[in-house]
Amino acid sequence: MPRTALILGASGSFGHNAARAFEEAGWTVRRFDRKTGDMIRDAQGVDVIVNAMNPPNYHAWDRLIPKITSQVLAAAKASGATVLLPGNVYVFGDQPGPWSETTPHRPVARKGRVRAEMEAAYRQAAQDGVQVIILRGGDFVDPDSPNAVLNLVSLKGVSKGRITSLGRPDVPRAYAYLPDMARAAVALVERRHSLSPFEDVPFPGHTFSMTDLASALQAQMGQPMRVRRFPWWALRLASPVWELARELTEMRYLYDTPHRLDGTRFRQVLPDFEETSFKDVVTRHLPKGQRAGSGKSDVHPDEAMA
Repeated sequence: MPRTALILGASGSFGHNAARAFEEAGWTVRRFDRKTGDMIRDAQGVDVIVNAMNPPNYHAWDRLIPKITSQVLAAAKASGATVLLPGNVYVFGDQPGPWSETTPHRPVARKGRVRAEMEAAYRQAAQDGVQVIILRGGDFVDPDSPNAVLNLVSLKGVSKGRITSLGRPDVPRAYAYLPDMARAAVALVERRHSLSPFEDVPFPGHTFSMTDLASALQAQMGQPMRVRRFPWWALRLASPVWELARELTEMRYLYDTPHRLDGTRFRQVLPDFEETSFKDVVTRHLPKGQRAGSGKSDVHPDEAMA
């Protein structure tokens, strides 16, 4: 049967990967244009709405995210579509991990509270008849996403034998390789009829520290790799006049909070899912001309799940 997905935020990091993953799985993909589109109209006849729409650079989250949430839920109610939402870890604050679907939401930052309120609205909508699937990932990782923090900050000096750590270099943190997370999103919605009205599924991804990353890069590049600390003081100085600096500084705690995502629920729902290895993820982030020798892991058995 024909299957159609409406992708909101298709030009963003997750949305772009999701659109590609759905198309590769044989779905018809509609890309929502927020400038000219009407979400309720554009959602008619679709099976799934992927809400990857986020205000850029954290701009006015407290005002814009509730507005987006209301629009998405109205479109889902009018069309009967399932909503797939890429979640993050802001809702957990700095409490000890591992974090799972049963971990209480205890945000310690304003953006965490905004996301917690958003998820509460989706949970309530599920009780009112809208199926919602939250696929929760750690920091997004994708060599083709220039705005990913790993590319923008941590690996900016990798060709010079240097990586930058935004927190203590030895702190392990959760990361989501976006091509894998997008494939997982497709696999989940293709099983939506066997899922509950509301599903919170942590995507285990990879857990590593900047020290781990430096060791992996050093092994693959054959050159010493040093880790330096990010100069947060520069952002603090710029905060009064630069919104993004303020928003990033608020999340500094997360880079010093050891955490990982518990993949138990994920493996229950998608027991055959194969992720790209950490080694290959690192290889794909190497500077051009140094990527030879990566393992053959571009194709996974579950890519054609239907």
